[in-house]
Amino acid sequence: MKRPRVLITGFGRFPGAPVNPSAALALRLARSRRPGPAGADVTGLVLPTEWAQAQSFPDILDRYAPDIVLMIGLAARRSALCLEIRARNGAGGRPDVVRRRPGPGRLQPGGPPAIGCRAAPMPLLAALRGAGLPARLSRDAGGYVCNALALRAYLWAAKQAGRRAIFVHIPRPRPGLDLARMARGLEGVLAALMAQARAAIP
Repeated sequence: MKRPRVLITGFGRFPGAPVNPSAALALRLARSRRPGPAGADVTGLVLPTEWAQAQSFPDILDRYAPDIVLMIGLAARRSALCLEIRARNGAGGRPDVVRRRPGPGRLQPGGPPAIGCRAAPMPLLAALRGAGLPARLSRDAGGYVCNALALRAYLWAAKQAGRRAIFVHIPRPRPGLDLARMARGLEGVLAALMAQARAAIP
């Protein structure tokens, strides 16, 4: 059996967040040798928080052809890690890091109003809670670049047999909920995603 390919992404800074912890977390996970990504070819990327980057994300997915895509973003007002099980085909008007705004209408012309992730979410939620992390499922990924990235990844995965993609919003690190703890929980998420991907292979 071929080694599974894993792509982990975080975001760089954006207005209101001069330091984005999702970047450090994504790279930390990509370097990890714990059971989650062990035995896999793992790539970690820090993406600029730009609308154009989200639009071109399918090109990156085609280039790396990952079996598993774990996207991480910051939701500073949330207190728990949120598994985004749905992405909307629409955007708010907030400017990105280069002060550009999305165009009017749907992010993906001709696409559905929304799309769910193909990963089974309950094992992922159990992995986070099993690591002692506050975690919940979310059906609202917001109206910013995070939602736009999740939309493109979920649409891409829906057309690829056996592929799994999930976007996870993290809160700001705080005492008792630092990056090391979040990394341990997300390693469990990766392990659960790998199990789902393997089970999908005939």
